[in-house]
Amino acid sequence: MAQRKAAVSRDTLETRITVEINLDGTGESSFETGVPFLDHMLDQIARHGLIDISVRAEGDTHIDDHHTVEDIGITLGQAFQQALGDKKGLRRYGHAYVPLDEALSRVVVDFSGRPGLEMFVDFTRARVGGFDVDLTYEFFQGFVNHAGVTLHIDNLRGSNTHHQIETIFKAFGRAVRMAVELDPRMAGVMPSTKGTL
Repeated sequence: MAQRKAAVSRDTLETRITVEINLDGTGESSFETGVPFLDHMLDQIARHGLIDISVRAEGDTHIDDHHTVEDIGITLGQAFQQALGDKKGLRRYGHAYVPLDEALSRVVVDFSGRPGLEMFVDFTRARVGGFDVDLTYEFFQGFVNHAGVTLHIDNLRGSNTHHQIETIFKAFGRAVRMAVELDPRMAGVMPSTKGTL
C-alpha cells in the first residue's frame, strides 16, 4: 500500500513555511519553527499520532508568534487534506483522553470535510515561558479550517498550564491517529451516507 504523504509550502509577507507529513509513518519528527514551545507540542502530535512530521518556518516573531503559529496550523491542515486524498476506507472519527499529572484533556475529531472548532480550556496563566497560551486556539483554528475537520477540545481539569496544553496536543495526536487509520472492512468505501467528505 502506498504511504499517504504530502508536502505543502506557504509563503506570505509574514511567514514562509514548509510542512511534510507521512500519515503512515512511525512518529519521526523535525521542527524549526522559531517557537520552541510549539516545537515541543508538534512533537507530541508526531510521537503519539505515529505521523512523520517535518516543519520549517520563518516568521515575523520579532513582532510576536501569532502569525507563525497560526500559519503552521494552516499549512499542517493543508498537508493533511492533501495526504488523505479521497478519504475512502478512512475510520474518519477519533477520540482520546490523555492525563499528565493533575491535568486531563479530551479531544474528539471527525474528518468530515466541515470545519468546526469547539475548544473549552480555562488556562491557569497567560504564558508558558515566552508562549502566549491564546495561540493554542489559533493553531487549532488554522488546522481545522484547512484540514476540513470538526474538532472538540476539552481540558477537563488541570492547574499547570504547560500540562493543560501538553495533554491537549497528546490527545489530539492520539485522536488523529485513530481517525486517519484505514479500516480494512471499509476498503474503497466512503465513510459517509452522502458519498463524499
